[in-house]
Amino acid sequence: MKEQTNISRRTALKAGALLAGASLISSKPVDTLAAILPDKTPALTPAEIAAIEAAIGKKGSYKDAEATYTIPLPRNDLKVSLKGGPVPISFGFGGWVSIKRTLDGKSAVIMSDCVLLQDEVNPLISAAQEAGLEVGAIHNHFFYEEPRIFYMHVHGMGTPEELAKKYSKAIAATKIAPQNQPPAGPPPAKTGKDIFDIEALNKIIGYEAAINGPTIKYTIGRADLKVIAMGAEMTANIGLNTWAAFTGTMDKAHIAGDVAMLGHEVNHVIKTLRANNIEVVAVHNHMLGDEPHMIFLHYLGTGPALELAQGFRSALGQLGKKPSGMGNMKM
Repeated sequence: MKEQTNISRRTALKAGALLAGASLISSKPVDTLAAILPDKTPALTPAEIAAIEAAIGKKGSYKDAEATYTIPLPRNDLKVSLKGGPVPISFGFGGWVSIKRTLDGKSAVIMSDCVLLQDEVNPLISAAQEAGLEVGAIHNHFFYEEPRIFYMHVHGMGTPEELAKKYSKAIAATKIAPQNQPPAGPPPAKTGKDIFDIEALNKIIGYEAAINGPTIKYTIGRADLKVIAMGAEMTANIGLNTWAAFTGTMDKAHIAGDVAMLGHEVNHVIKTLRANNIEVVAVHNHMLGDEPHMIFLHYLGTGPALELAQGFRSALGQLGKKPSGMGNMKM
């Protein structure tokens, strides 16, 4: 198992080195990567999925198109308020863990976004590293929330089963672990479908909302990009996505989310969000060694849901454009 993991790491590093060299002479490094690695991620087997579920202690869902297995890890133990008013955990206080194979099929990768109180961050750093996993990023997603919440991205390479066991070991003493979580509680009296004009919001944003309790959420991948990290293709269900969640009412809603960007897109998105009176909360990485390198922006807005949707749609429209302005300057 160890030798297999080492081979895959060398393959991933070789691909990254070739990509770095190609980027100096070509505007299409992905073409070079496509020549090194297969186009399609090998599927996880039913036995591997069963092993993941057994190790972590919870069932998730498998996305065939991405060959990715994801287990949601909401913090049902928390009661969170935003700007003095309560907000549901589904608004953005649920973590996740995903596992998929590398493109060469010789190994697998794990990625996770862990939702943590301040005093939980460093104990999990130590536990993750002791378990053989690595930390990719630590940051905030919100302003004005009580209690203060931080998000930690964890990753690693190995077989699907050993990765799940390492992750289970890392989170065993935390509230993240399924066995340490209280039940989600009774369903809400009204769901997001009852609260929001889904048809109107879908029309503005151009995507279909998912209903999650009293909230709705849009999750949008980057179909225009092929992003590789640790030899695996980063896709929507393993963290490469732009999303927007709504809570509240049509007249007074909160919107929060994340925008996945290339470097030259960052300030165009920032400018657009601010022009629509949406606050920029954080700009940071989520992954290490990804190619092309992705930057993630978290935002927060309050107001009529239709206006917030228009603002988000305008920011979304900044993605996929050719570089221009200072974002494309070279020293």
